[in-house]
Amino acid sequence: MNSFFRKSAAFFIPALGFCLLAYAQPDQSREMVSDPDGIQKISGDVFLPIKKHFTTPVKNQAQTGTCWSFSTLSCIESQTYKNKFGAYDISEMFVARNIYLEKARNYILRQGKAQFSQGALAHDAIRAIETYGAMPETVYSGLLPGQKKFNHDPLYSELKTYVDSIVFKNAGPLTAPWQAGFTAILDKHMGKAPSNFVFNQKKYTPQSFAKEVLKFNSGDFVNLTSFTHHPYYKTMMPEVPDNFSNGSYFNLPLEEMIKTIKGALEKGFTVVWDTDVSNDGFQPKQGIALYRKSTASGEVTTTEEEENWNATIRQERFENLITQDDHLMHIVGIEKTKEGKTFFIVKNSWGDTGPFGGFIHVSEAYIAINTITVILPKAALDLALLDKLK
Repeated sequence: MNSFFRKSAAFFIPALGFCLLAYAQPDQSREMVSDPDGIQKISGDVFLPIKKHFTTPVKNQAQTGTCWSFSTLSCIESQTYKNKFGAYDISEMFVARNIYLEKARNYILRQGKAQFSQGALAHDAIRAIETYGAMPETVYSGLLPGQKKFNHDPLYSELKTYVDSIVFKNAGPLTAPWQAGFTAILDKHMGKAPSNFVFNQKKYTPQSFAKEVLKFNSGDFVNLTSFTHHPYYKTMMPEVPDNFSNGSYFNLPLEEMIKTIKGALEKGFTVVWDTDVSNDGFQPKQGIALYRKSTASGEVTTTEEEENWNATIRQERFENLITQDDHLMHIVGIEKTKEGKTFFIVKNSWGDTGPFGGFIHVSEAYIAINTITVILPKAALDLALLDKLK
């Protein structure tokens, strides 16, 4: 997503390091599993974990609108480990550069009457891996030599100028292919992505790495949402600006969507979460998110009373543009406070922000009222729900 990025750039902190482009890389799986739960900094003083699952270390998307790539790849990394295929650090920026190309094609074919931004949705990252493959972070970081953090503002500015020049300064049909010039801008700001590389003493293409190492299959994931202006148990295209590719999501009743998220976590799966974070209840520096009452003030606390929620309130907030698709994160666990209130353990991509090392405790009410979409492994669904979605 990119709308929240514009509103809240101050939340982003510098990346902790960078990897130079390389072609022959060692196996880093052991380093990736040094913390099997991946959540050593989550406090047990207030929260009693019911389930918390392996996740790779928290990253920092920094000055970019690529949370959709960071969150989705984090989920894929967790699922790859759960499937006993290994623990891998997958390049978010290889996925992002391929989606930049797709967005440019869409923008040009629609003659500028489409979204062209840094943002996208989780299904775009899944489709990118299925179509273009994947590669380790150590092979392609998306950083130039000497760079220590991501900043896509100059990249986006140049890309937007380029596609606008094609759409609005050409009269009639295009006279020359535009892809080469667009790719040159990506290479200038992100470095060239290799067409093949060596990993663990074996040569791969991005496509073969995705299939042979990650065992990736886009059909293993399912897209879910919940809105009342579309029929339940049918697919719908969420009407949000960054759904540039018109991705479809199964529409569930709100209570069933929440039950499905909980069930997935209790079965050992993790969830990609698209949500609104431009509200007073989302406090990453405190590591907590609540659906606060309008009269609330001061710091959030886990014992604070929250607003009531239901599908009608949720729909009104969406249609009144209060709830928007600001940000994507990765839900990696479920827990309760000592008072019995349900929270979710959420991995963010803003570096080591807050008291829990970049993780946030998010209440069930916040999830219910602010969720735009979720994506999770299809194996997490109950058979009864799978039957309804057929």
